[in-house]
Amino acid sequence: MTASLTRRSLLSLAGVTGIGLAVAACSSGDGGTGKASGGGTSNGGGSSTPTAKPVAKSLSPAQVPLAGGVTITVAGSGLAAVTGVTVGGIAARDVKATATKVTFTAPHQAMYTAGSADVALFTTAIEPSPSANQSSDGNGSAANDGQTGATQDSATATPTPTTAPVPDASTAVATSTLAYAALTDVDRQLEYAMAHWKDYNLAEYGTMNPIGGDCANYVSQTLIARGWQQRSDWYNRSAGAEHSATWTYCPTMDPWLTANAAEFGLTRRSLDERDKVKVGDIVFYDWNDNDSPDHTTIVSEVFTEPDGTVRIKSASHNQDGPYRDLDEMITVQHPGGTAWFHTFDA
Repeated sequence: MTASLTRRSLLSLAGVTGIGLAVAACSSGDGGTGKASGGGTSNGGGSSTPTAKPVAKSLSPAQVPLAGGVTITVAGSGLAAVTGVTVGGIAARDVKATATKVTFTAPHQAMYTAGSADVALFTTAIEPSPSANQSSDGNGSAANDGQTGATQDSATATPTPTTAPVPDASTAVATSTLAYAALTDVDRQLEYAMAHWKDYNLAEYGTMNPIGGDCANYVSQTLIARGWQQRSDWYNRSAGAEHSATWTYCPTMDPWLTANAAEFGLTRRSLDERDKVKVGDIVFYDWNDNDSPDHTTIVSEVFTEPDGTVRIKSASHNQDGPYRDLDEMITVQHPGGTAWFHTFDA
């Protein structure tokens, strides 16, 4: 009797719940919850596809020049979504990603200083931007760049900040590290230039600001750091007490470089040849376009805008700055000025 009633009750329940009872009877292995396992996304058929967490396992090369410019490869897993990379807080160019690797071109070290740098991978694109200038006249550098009757005022003399913000490395989907080192002559030249753009090397070379300006003295020092040697027609001795005009005076230094171009491996280039300019090259400026240079700097960055425009940044004394913008200098700070280059052939 009891068994009969039980069968009738089950048949009655099946008639009411039908398919639901059948489904409940078939569930197993998950406590009857019906939830997908594995931490992924259910595909509606009881299985799931796990979402791979980005992992950076190795990076090569592990050491790069201060000037950057080399291709870096980060190997790992789950990297396909990476579209932006920063190195030491500087956006990298040429970012390409697959599931197992990310490649990009290493930017120059922010201030050409050796040491470790964080490599941060992001799933958002990061647009590179030119380096922002700084300013310091702490060593008595005249703010007029050697121009008598300066045209620039306090507003135009203020550096134009152009560096766009980048996301913090702590928000990256994966990170690694690389080491910057002074590996080339250009590295050593720019390492020196950045170490002394505001902290003058007075003990070794003195300052020429009291006699008209220190710009050529500064550029000459960076050439020594690059590997040049002092000689009888180009020298600075006894902390500047003895020096040649070719070392310290723009109107003498410029033609001297031209006369010795073949020996030094230099090519004189016009302003419209800026696409051939490289970091470490020399710039001369003529503020009043009278064919006599008033100022000289050393190129610290060559930045190509998305539209193809080439921007030249340079380090200098009078004014003292690490990333002065050439076009700002000859249009805003010194309207009507012009410039030319002495570029290294190799």
